[in-house]
Amino acid sequence: MLKKIIVTGADGRFAQELKKIKSKYKFIFTNKKQLNILSLKSINNNFKSFKPDGIIHLAGLSRPMSIHEEDINKSIDANIIGTANLVKVCSLKNVKLIFFSSSYVYPGKKGNYKENDPLLPWNNYGWSKLGAESAVQMYKNSLIIRACMTEKPFTHKFAFTNVKSNFIFHDEFAKILIKVIPYKGVLNIGGKPQTIYQFAKKTNKKIKKKRSTGELPKNIYMSLNKIKRLIKL
Repeated sequence: MLKKIIVTGADGRFAQELKKIKSKYKFIFTNKKQLNILSLKSINNNFKSFKPDGIIHLAGLSRPMSIHEEDINKSIDANIIGTANLVKVCSLKNVKLIFFSSSYVYPGKKGNYKENDPLLPWNNYGWSKLGAESAVQMYKNSLIIRACMTEKPFTHKFAFTNVKSNFIFHDEFAKILIKVIPYKGVLNIGGKPQTIYQFAKKTNKKIKKKRSTGELPKNIYMSLNKIKRLIKL
């Protein structure tokens, strides 16, 4: 049974929301200085000190998206090699690994993507997440979460009216995460499929409209049927 769980990326936006959630789990939040995912020695030292039953892997590189195009070495190290290192140690110690991937691993053309649909990332960030997923898939005591979430309030000055996604705010996502920790496999998790503008205007009435001319694919939303079967959203 999972009781004690290390959380990487403790300084990140989502980890800050997870810290506010009350649950039956004991979370041990670690930042880059405390647990360096690029160092097998650092990972092993943390496992030796805390003796965790599981690990929620939030550490990695996301924004700005352009960095994944401009510095692929940094992207590969942070998102692929770091994750692979965690898989190595977790597999040796039989520790449950929960990895946060992204809806960006899907092509974004037709929408309503199911967990077993073909994957084809449309930018380097998506490829870095898929590269990490490849390592996690090799380890059966794992859960891959393909997430679509953002911080509250919506931080951008405009939102696309012709791009449909599953955005959900971090605080709502954290509540769902607590419920799926026992599961294994792959799960799409996000909010109601809608345009990004429809999502953003609920918390920002002054948000400006904009049409995507190639910045994002127009149908990046996922099917949530599997998660709905597991828990009541």
